Amino acid sequence: MAKSTFQNVRVGGVVTCVPTLEKSIDDCVELFGGNTKQIERLKKTIGLDKRRVVAEGTTALDLCSAAATHLLSAAGLNADSVDALIFVTQTPDYLQPCNAAVLHGRLNLPKNTAALDVNLGCSGYVYGLWLAHLMVSAGGCGRVLLLAGDTLSRLVHPKDRSVAPLFGDGGSATLIESTESKSPAWFSLETDGTGYEKLMVPAGGMRQPSSEATAVESVDADGNVRSLDNLYMDGAEIFNFSISVEPQSVEELLAYVDVEKKDIDFFVFHQANRYILGNITKRLKLDPEKVPMQTVEQYGNQSSASIPCAMCGELADALGANETKRLLLSGFGVGLSWGSAVLEFTDLKVCDLIKLKSEQ
Repeated sequence: MAKSTFQNVRVGGVVTCVPTLEKSIDDCVELFGGNTKQIERLKKTIGLDKRRVVAEGTTALDLCSAAATHLLSAAGLNADSVDALIFVTQTPDYLQPCNAAVLHGRLNLPKNTAALDVNLGCSGYVYGLWLAHLMVSAGGCGRVLLLAGDTLSRLVHPKDRSVAPLFGDGGSATLIESTESKSPAWFSLETDGTGYEKLMVPAGGMRQPSSEATAVESVDADGNVRSLDNLYMDGAEIFNFSISVEPQSVEELLAYVDVEKKDIDFFVFHQANRYILGNITKRLKLDPEKVPMQTVEQYGNQSSASIPCAMCGELADALGANETKRLLLSGFGVGLSWGSAVLEFTDLKVCDLIKLKSEQ
């Protein structure tokens, strides 16, 4: 486990932006052969219900741009106060240039601002926080703007019932800045690249460029329709991976920090689905009141944006209060990759969940 400890770095604000278009698994009755009982069972066990998806032409960059603009304005900060910009996404606008460079121009940031992309999904928010803390601790950056978002609804095949009702879209912006207070933070980052094929889009990169051949649709043994250009997920393997690595990772990080579970105010996991979250909670013997689980039911699995969405939604009141809250954040998924962090949040400048105005 790659572990790190930081001090004198704080999270100053978090904003998550979601699309206005809401879809429900109830709209997918034909996808499940008209079996309404199966849909109700999926709602109850997996937590599949509503999700937010972008309109045609809207990207993760648009969502993160709106979140960043709102964050800077609400925090009363000028663009020239941002020393670095990190954009975590697996659905960029272009293969080249990186989203961070495009957003840098859109926000009119100064030329001496560093800007880079990080190609990570479900664990990406924690990895991004780690990188931002590292940049601030190194002394060259007083303030880092972290963007994390994806539009995975654009990658799933609408007739693939294994993923189509699950994935939603979202974008976030988080302010990480230096502080005179101790504000300790601890991170652990892990990877198992041998499982990369369990969650992937096979075509579209340089290994297998998109073509007429990769666009040909096929039907698997379960009746799911997809092409090589679509997102594929081995649900059973991802579930087994999640419930095996997550509890161990959390236990090891708590031991590294030398705190007990009762000392953590909230455990904010990647909002994969309620069944996975419930299993992790039981295996760790956590108080369910400390584990947000409603975000995935309202907005879908938002990949890298799911943790900040849970913070800005379910935990907004708690994090906005003028008192210190200790959170354990943990993301896991595509890669296979997972990462956890323990951070203290005190009097955030802003913790808002907004809708994309251009779609209203």
